[in-house]
Amino acid sequence: MKSKLLNEVTETLLMGPGPSCVPNEVYEALSTPSLGHLDPHFIRIMDDIKTSLQTLFQTKNKLTIPVSGTGSAGMETCFVNLVEPGNKVLILSNGVFGKRMQDLAGRLGAEVDVLEFEWGTPVVPADVEKKLEGSKYDLIAVVHAETSTGVRNPVEEISKIVTKTGALFLVDSVTSLGGIPVKVDEWKIDAIYSGTQKCLSCPPGLSPVSMSDRAVKKIMDRKSKVPNWYLDLTMIINYWAGEKRAYHHTAPINMLYALNEAVHLILDEGLENVYKRHAEIHEYLGKELEKIGLNFYVEKAYRLPMLNAVTIPDGVDDASIRTHLLKNHQIEIGGGLGPLAGKIWRIGIMGHTARKENVDRLIKGLKEVL
Repeated sequence: MKSKLLNEVTETLLMGPGPSCVPNEVYEALSTPSLGHLDPHFIRIMDDIKTSLQTLFQTKNKLTIPVSGTGSAGMETCFVNLVEPGNKVLILSNGVFGKRMQDLAGRLGAEVDVLEFEWGTPVVPADVEKKLEGSKYDLIAVVHAETSTGVRNPVEEISKIVTKTGALFLVDSVTSLGGIPVKVDEWKIDAIYSGTQKCLSCPPGLSPVSMSDRAVKKIMDRKSKVPNWYLDLTMIINYWAGEKRAYHHTAPINMLYALNEAVHLILDEGLENVYKRHAEIHEYLGKELEKIGLNFYVEKAYRLPMLNAVTIPDGVDDASIRTHLLKNHQIEIGGGLGPLAGKIWRIGIMGHTARKENVDRLIKGLKEVL
C-alpha cells in the first residue's frame, strides 16, 4: 500500500525545462526486480548500457558510462577528473549552466577565464578564435543546449577552433542528447556529460558521460589525486570495465534498468526519426503560439527544438500563469532565470513529451488563462 502522500500524487504534463514525461515502458523497467550490483546478469545489462550510450553519443570512446547522480554530477565528474590546481580553463558562457562551469572550475583551483555572451544569444565562434590568439588553455568548455535560455550553441564550429589549440574540449549535452545530433567523435569532443531527465525521458538520477582517450590519459597522468572520491573515474573505471568488476559504490540498479530501456526506445525509433520528431513538434508549437499572440524569444537560427524560450507579453504576470496551468490543467512550464526572469517562459518538448497532443493541451490551457 502506498503512503498517503504518494497516493496524492497526480500525473502532470511536464513541459518545463525538465524533467520530461516518462514512457510507461520505462516505469515498468524501474519495477524490475533488483539484482546485486556485481550480479553477472546485471553486469551484462551494464555492458549493454555502455554500448547503447556509445551509439547515442556517436562515439567509440571506451569510457562511456552513466554516472550515479543527475546532470550536475556529470558536470562535476568531468571537471574534478580533468582539472588540477593551476590549470588554465576557458568557459564560453551565455547562461546559467556556463556560470556553473565557471564556479566549479574556480573551486578546483584552476585559473579561470570566461568569454561571456548575452543571454538569449549564441556563443560566436569568431570571438572565440580571437580570444584564443596568443592564449594557451588546458581545457575549454561550452554548453551545447543552454537550458536557461533556449539557445543552441554552434559546438561543431567551436570544436574546429578548439582542436587547433591542443586544449581538451568539454561539452555539456544535458538538454541536447537525444533531441538534436550530438557527434562526439566527429566533433572531436574530449569530455561530455548529459542527464537522463531531459530528452532521454528517464527519471532524474543518472548522468551519461563519455571521455576520449586524450581525456583518459589526462586523468591517469594527474599530478594530484582526484579531489572527489565518489566521482573519481580512476576507480569507477574498474567497476564498469572487464570481466571482473571492482566494487566502488553500490550502483542505482533500478535506475540503470530504466536508462537501459529509455535509450533502447530511442534507438528503436531511430536517431534521425527522433531528431525529426523534435523539430516537427517545435515548428508546430511555434505556429500554435503565434495564433494566440505569443512568440519565441531566440532568433530562429539558434533556437533549440526541445527547449523553447517564449516571450511573456507586457502586462502578463509570469508566476500567476504558471500557477494556473499547474493547478487547473496539470501542466508544468518553466519561468526564466537570471536576467530573463519574468521575461520568458521555458516550454520543454523533450523526448516523450514531444507529441502533438501535448502541444494542443498546452495551447488550450494558455488560451484560457490568457
